[in-house]
Amino acid sequence: MTIRDHHGLALSGASQAGADKYQQALEAYHCYAGDPVPLLDEAIAESPTFVMAHVLKAYLHLIASNPEAAAVGVEVFETVRHLPCNDREQGHIAAIGSMLAGEIRAAQRLLEDVTIAEPRDSLALQVGQLMDFTLGDSRMLRDRIGRALPHWSRGMPGFHAVQGMLSFGLEETGLYDRAEAAGRLALEIQPRNGWAKHAVVHVLEMQGRRAEGVAFLRGDLRNWTEESFFQIHNWWHLALFHLGLGETEEVLKLFDGPVFGSRSTMAVDLVDAAAMLWRLHLLGLDVSDRWSDLADLYAPLPRGQYAFDDAHAMMAFVGAGRQAEADELIAAQHAALSGPGDNAMFVREVGLPVVQALAAFGKGDYRTAVDLLRGVRSGSARFGGSHAQRDLIDLTLIESARRGGDRSLEAALQAERANARGQDAAMRLAAE
Repeated sequence: MTIRDHHGLALSGASQAGADKYQQALEAYHCYAGDPVPLLDEAIAESPTFVMAHVLKAYLHLIASNPEAAAVGVEVFETVRHLPCNDREQGHIAAIGSMLAGEIRAAQRLLEDVTIAEPRDSLALQVGQLMDFTLGDSRMLRDRIGRALPHWSRGMPGFHAVQGMLSFGLEETGLYDRAEAAGRLALEIQPRNGWAKHAVVHVLEMQGRRAEGVAFLRGDLRNWTEESFFQIHNWWHLALFHLGLGETEEVLKLFDGPVFGSRSTMAVDLVDAAAMLWRLHLLGLDVSDRWSDLADLYAPLPRGQYAFDDAHAMMAFVGAGRQAEADELIAAQHAALSGPGDNAMFVREVGLPVVQALAAFGKGDYRTAVDLLRGVRSGSARFGGSHAQRDLIDLTLIESARRGGDRSLEAALQAERANARGQDAAMRLAAE
């Protein structure tokens, strides 16, 4: 008998008991709450040839992970690629193979094809959107989900997850009212949905509604923090709201607590720590030994594999005054230009100029930093991240212009910023 999931999709190699565990793990992944891995291990123990349980486990260990977790993902892939499977599952396996080869655009397309054929494959939608995010492809962040919407309705398992994904895609394409409505609908259905929470937070950030953002997060701490493996990023957003309100003492308190207190080595968490310290650095604030602590975590990690992560590692090395490591990172970026996979494109078009600009900024060579950042900022989405994350490029450009004495450029950039998203009192790097 063929076992099927809640939407009628066949699950090769699954027993009913294994399928039930998988559905619980998938719901946890949709919410970024709870630990899916033990559930998947139970499903695999029950059904060793259960393809989708292996697939989800591989994704969990490969996306935004550290080297140790990624090694587990590679082992899982080596197992699952030899198992009998159907066409949908083969699409997932092929996408994992492309991810391992650094071919993010190929993985993006493969998962697009999976959801064109099976629009109720919520895992393919979720991982596909993460590939869109990695590529900075804002249109696909929205349209991947929009294509599937006619096949979903309220009351279906996973509908809240689709609404949360839709919310983020709409936000990244500037459709803020619709994005907020979709995110709040997702949270009404499932208050534990960390991605939907994050999407609404992005709307509030991009619209400068920072006091609302603080209230939105602080008023619901339990649902987005307990057993959440996305909580550090949402804590980072809370700190960003406080920074926008000029409350730097609260920012440092949050940084030393939930943002960086655990010293996580997961890539997404290191990025958050570096991005917050760099914002404080641009304001000329003393962050004591925090840079050194962060640089110590970045130092042993591989470089030249993903340009977006490398840019944040460079912030840590510049902030900590680690010139040797900064030089090694630039050398790794140069080597990556001729390396395999899509990272060569990320480095060439955005990553290398950004890390060179950050290094120049650290040396006080503000004119070079300005020239490099002006050349890439309009296309900076090409190396991934969200609008809120990539805002550091503009903030660094403004401060470089100020410190370099180019008052006309600084004034022009400040006027541009005020028009685009409202003047930001805390991050206004004043000309005086």
